[in-house]
Amino acid sequence: MNQQLHGRRVALDVGGRRVGLAVSDELGMVASPVRTVDIKREGMHGLIQAISKYNPVEVIIGLPTGLSGFEGPQAAEVRRFAGEVAQHVDVPITYWDERLTTFAADQALMESGYRTKRRKEMVDAVAASLILQSYLDAQR
Repeated sequence: MNQQLHGRRVALDVGGRRVGLAVSDELGMVASPVRTVDIKREGMHGLIQAISKYNPVEVIIGLPTGLSGFEGPQAAEVRRFAGEVAQHVDVPITYWDERLTTFAADQALMESGYRTKRRKEMVDAVAASLILQSYLDAQR
């Protein structure tokens, strides 16, 4: 972790319609799911407002790669989306491998007893928290 960057980090799990948002504590130890932003409804403005609320020192964006580690068309779309985010935030953006995080998030919510509709609303934010926690753990 860049030791000069003390403060909260925000992670995004970018999907076609929804973006999951998670935030770390000030010390960069624990990631927590925050919410899901419906891009079709709230737009980039809604996402930037949600990010700015936490005054992050860095934005971590989950980058989808295949199990082989290669980037496909979905990764290119995430990079394009990250470019849009970068135009609105004045902090570093870091890509982090998000392989299987949505699956793991859905499994965790299912095992916790969440019904299908509620899981669908929460899965992207939980996936973002898994991305962020993985990033934070790797920086220690």
